[in-house]
Amino acid sequence: MPVLVAQQLQQALDALASQPTSLVLAGGTDAMVLINGGHVSPISIISIARISELSGWSFDPQTQSLRLGACLTYHQLMQAPLAQWVPALAQAARTVGSPQIRHAATIGGNIATCSPAGDGLPVLAALDAIIHLQSSNESRDLPFTDFMVGPKRSDRRADELVVGVSVPVLDGWQGYAKVGVRNAMVISIAGACLTVGRAVAFGSVNGDASTASPVVRLALGSVGPTIVRCGNAEAFANRVVDFDQRCVSAADLQTFGAIAADECSPIDDHRSTAQYRRHAVAALAGRLLRRAFPNE
Repeated sequence: MPVLVAQQLQQALDALASQPTSLVLAGGTDAMVLINGGHVSPISIISIARISELSGWSFDPQTQSLRLGACLTYHQLMQAPLAQWVPALAQAARTVGSPQIRHAATIGGNIATCSPAGDGLPVLAALDAIIHLQSSNESRDLPFTDFMVGPKRSDRRADELVVGVSVPVLDGWQGYAKVGVRNAMVISIAGACLTVGRAVAFGSVNGDASTASPVVRLALGSVGPTIVRCGNAEAFANRVVDFDQRCVSAADLQTFGAIAADECSPIDDHRSTAQYRRHAVAALAGRLLRRAFPNE
C-alpha cells in the first residue's frame, strides 16, 4: 500500500486529485479503529500530519474570530490562549480519549469524520463555525450546518481536504458537557454546547460586535443523525433570560430543557436508549443555561 507523507499542502492536494479514494491521515485516532476493525481497507494513504500550513492558528482582531488549522490537536486546543478564547472547545477537548489520544487527534479529523458523537462538533455548531475546504484548484467555505449532512457524511468532495475552521470569539459565557457510561475515555451518550454572546459576522469589513444583541445558542451531539441546533430552545431562552442581570427562573430552566429534548431525535443502541438520551439532553441543557445565567 503506497503511503505519501506530504510536507506541503499543495503536494497533498495534488496527490488527492490524482487518487481521490486515498485515506487522508492526520492523527489517525479514528482511522486506525476502522482499519483494525476491518471496516476500511485503504488502497493508498496520504498523511498530512507534517504539513506546517495546517498546524497553526490565527486571530483576526477586526472580526474577533479565530482560524484553526485542521491539524491542531486537542491537546493544543486545551492550552492558552485558545482555551481562553474558545473555552467550550477546550472543555470538549478535555473529554476526548486519553492524554495520548489528545496529543494525536486533530480538530480537522473530528470534522472530516463527521460522527454525531464527535465531541468538538456541538461546539462548532453552537459557534456557527465556518469549515474551510480546499482542492488542488479551488477553495470554498461552508457553514458547519451545511457541511454535515448525515452520520459520518459531509458535503466535502472526494478531492477536497478540510484545511481549517473559523469560529467567533464571543464576549459571553460558553460551556460544553456530556453524558457517558463513565467519567473518562468514553463515547458520548449525549453532549451539549451552550454559548452566549455577541459576534461579528464572518466577512464583515467594519464589523462591531458591540452593536449586536447577545444571543443564546445550543447544539446537541449523539442524539440525531447530525449535530442538532435547537432553534426553538434558543428562541425561548432569548425571550426569557435577563442578559444584563445574568438571571433566569427555575421554571424557565425546566422548560428550556424540555424544549431541547423535544428537538432531538435519538435512537436506541448498545450505549443507551432514546428515552434516556432525551432525559440527559433536558438535564444538560438546563444545567448549562444555569451556569450561563447563575442568578434566579
